[in-house]
Parts: sequence; structure tokens; C-alpha cells
Amino acid sequence: MNSKQLDREILESSIIVANEEQISSDLGGEAVILNLKTGVYHGLNEVGARIWNFIQQPKAVSDIEQTLLQEYEVEAQQCDRDLKALLQDLQAAGLIDVKNNTTI
Repeated sequence: MNSKQLDREILESSIIVANEEQISSDLGGEAVILNLKTGVYHGLNEVGARIWNFIQQPKAVSDIEQTLLQEYEVEAQQCDRDLKALLQDLQAAGLIDVKNNTTI
């Protein structure tokens, strides 16, 4: 795996932050996000909106997961799977930046 692939992989230690090239709005506890580069709108449910609000500042995946485990009744494995799936979708849509420590 090269360093570019590692930068795209979402790990427990990855630092996630919302990309600056978007605007978002709260709609009754849910969120709608407009990618300014593509002009595509994305919608998030209540939990997704909570995560979105949390990553307006850089956060480690492990910190996001711990917050979700404290706030919602969910098993750790399910939380991990769902969180990483959402983050991968947001990354593919160009809405978040993922930083990994690639120094070896």
C-alpha cells in the first residue's frame, strides 16, 4: 500500500474534518450539505448530522466513535462499521478530508 492509498484509508487514528468547499444546514435535526465543487446535495439523518456537526473541527475517528457510544444505544462493532461506512461515503463525495500519520 502506498502513502496515497494510506491517506485515503479510514483508520481509528485518522483525523477527519469537513471539507471547506461545502455549505450545510440543519433541517429539523437532519442535515443537508451542498458540495460547492460538484453542485450535488447530500442529506444526513439525525445521527449523521450529529457526526457532521462534530467534524466541523478535526477529530480522530476513535473520538467520534466514543462520543457516539456514549450518546446512543449501539454495540461497539455496529457503531464502528456504520461510522466508517458513513465516513467513506462522505470522503467519496468529497465532503471530508482524512489525514493519517504516514511517517514510518
